[in-house]
Amino acid sequence: MSGHGLGHGLVIGKFYPFHSGHSHLIRSAQRASDRVTVQVLGASVESIPLDVRAAWIRESHPGATVVAAMDDAPVDFDSESAWEEHMALIVSLLDSPVDTVFSCDAYGGELARRLGARWVQIDEGRRINPVSGTAIRSDVAGHWHELAPAVRAWLTSRVVVLGAESTGSTTLAAALAAHLGTLWVPEYGREHSVTREGGLTAPWRSDEFDLIVDRQIDLEQRALREVPVPVLVCDTDVLATALWHERYVGHQARRLHDAAAAHRPLLYVLTGDEIPFEQDGMRDGEHIRHDMQQRFRDVLAAQDVPWLEVRGDVPARVEDAASALAPLLAERLRFAVPLEARPLDEQRALQSNARARSLG
Repeated sequence: MSGHGLGHGLVIGKFYPFHSGHSHLIRSAQRASDRVTVQVLGASVESIPLDVRAAWIRESHPGATVVAAMDDAPVDFDSESAWEEHMALIVSLLDSPVDTVFSCDAYGGELARRLGARWVQIDEGRRINPVSGTAIRSDVAGHWHELAPAVRAWLTSRVVVLGAESTGSTTLAAALAAHLGTLWVPEYGREHSVTREGGLTAPWRSDEFDLIVDRQIDLEQRALREVPVPVLVCDTDVLATALWHERYVGHQARRLHDAAAAHRPLLYVLTGDEIPFEQDGMRDGEHIRHDMQQRFRDVLAAQDVPWLEVRGDVPARVEDAASALAPLLAERLRFAVPLEARPLDEQRALQSNARARSLG
């Protein structure tokens, strides 16, 4: 042991997902240690990728060394063979011996003994941070305040409102966000239309749409970290920008469609073109509106993100969009059952299957 603290500290967890209780544990270890290693040990059956969990911790605790690995060995604290499997992996991930193991749960005592280290239990019984991964997985929205911005951003789904000119997409985006109690992201392309060189009358260049896409995604990424609930409403997105490229440049930009395919929302809501056209000084005119609307329909029908077209007044459109969104959000926030919550026979079978896949 060296320095002012308890030498090399170790924190192990699934972080499924990473929450405030985990942060408290890691911060406690960092305050008491010269250096801290955090091991993210997940199982193949779980539905949050390991690299995502590791990235969350690196962002929130940049002073820690974070390593991650799949650990499909059965979670059976009464089994010597199970302990040996876990320990082989844990030791293989260490770059130097461990002096102190920090944990909330009692297994930390046995883990420390097997590593020849001391054990420091943090927040026994979770009195300081009464939160768990199990509770969060069962009610993400109800525990939203327990999650770091990076975790919120990953868990948040986007619903995109789009449509031809003067179909009420901006009005619906704002109203739907208010109904859901969340934020909405405005259309950057409208701002660019005003500030671009030559204004509205200059011919459009293809590269301008790449700029619009980059700025739009940047606005979304910022908002994803600030939403009060796990859904964000977007007034347009990459796919809509690709279609406006066709309209103003005169040909399809495959790169924009590829970018849209890589940046898929949970739901597209197409605003109907049955309402009266209103000229706001920035629109081309009603003569292209119905053709553009049909192009939106055709493109949405050809891709595999769920979509619907909404018509009627604003309350009716909000109701239809919210009704379509609800089951999709519920499914998006459904997590696979973690390995340790499954019967031991199932855990062993899953481990055998994971080994077979790795060999095969």
